[in-house]
Amino acid sequence: MRQFDASNLIVHPGNSADPDVIVEITPSQTGLDYIHFQVRRLSSGQTWIYETGEHELVVVLLSGDIGVESDYGLWSSIGNRRDVFSDPPSALYLPRRTAFTVTAATNSEFAVAWVATDQDHEPGLVTPQDVPVEIRGGDNATRHINGIIPPGFPCQRVVVVEVYTPSGNWSSYPPHKHDIHKTDGTGNVLEADLEEIYYYKLDRPEGFAFQRVYTEPESPLHRAGFPIDTALVVRNNDVVLIPEGHHPVCSAPGYTTYYLNVLAGSAQSLANSEDPAHAWVKDTYQSRDPRVPIYGVQQSS
Repeated sequence: MRQFDASNLIVHPGNSADPDVIVEITPSQTGLDYIHFQVRRLSSGQTWIYETGEHELVVVLLSGDIGVESDYGLWSSIGNRRDVFSDPPSALYLPRRTAFTVTAATNSEFAVAWVATDQDHEPGLVTPQDVPVEIRGGDNATRHINGIIPPGFPCQRVVVVEVYTPSGNWSSYPPHKHDIHKTDGTGNVLEADLEEIYYYKLDRPEGFAFQRVYTEPESPLHRAGFPIDTALVVRNNDVVLIPEGHHPVCSAPGYTTYYLNVLAGSAQSLANSEDPAHAWVKDTYQSRDPRVPIYGVQQSS
């Protein structure tokens, strides 16, 4: 085990030798067990070639228009998105042992996340109409959530969601954790043991948000003598690591905060435990913030 604190829980952009990579993380860099992650940019007509190896992989379009050609076929356009604050997401799930090429039809940015797997699943295109939209919380803890690869998606362990937190609001609140695998004895998962990353964008380049990460005494790191309790200032294109513990977010007044969450671990699940010291706040909500959803999306029937 390792000690996590403000010095290594946040990864800033520009940490790759590849000029097309905005930010990246690998298990060897971060101490996480599963998650590999990159945000890449391609100019119009440019390509990126890769193989999934022994990983399941998800491409999430952040802006622009990209196509993907793979061993499983061609998706001439997985979506067209002005930016994350204007349009809903599109994504492509690819199984292990797949060679593929991404081609940009316009100047584009996309995120790529991959995690180890020993299972084979079919590739799957996720369109905006496929993405369940949830308005969660209330009052100044209201937020907009897009379930890109939600629990129940046919894969082994990866989960991917987007969250929008309006100016001055909180999200991932009440604080929750998912660092111990718990079941009810009949197979139902009450809490999954998941590692997680937050990839941030702000709707204005000078924007910022805050994220606190802290463990409880039952968390494995805490029990081993490596507790976490830190607050981070996050800006555009930063990645925050959540190896364990609670991890609430607050968006600075004047700015809408976006983050892309990737999770992987003991189950393809979002089962979690809320901090009992703060869970009571849910009973006080009077209304939902009318600023969400950030944009509309038509759901498939």
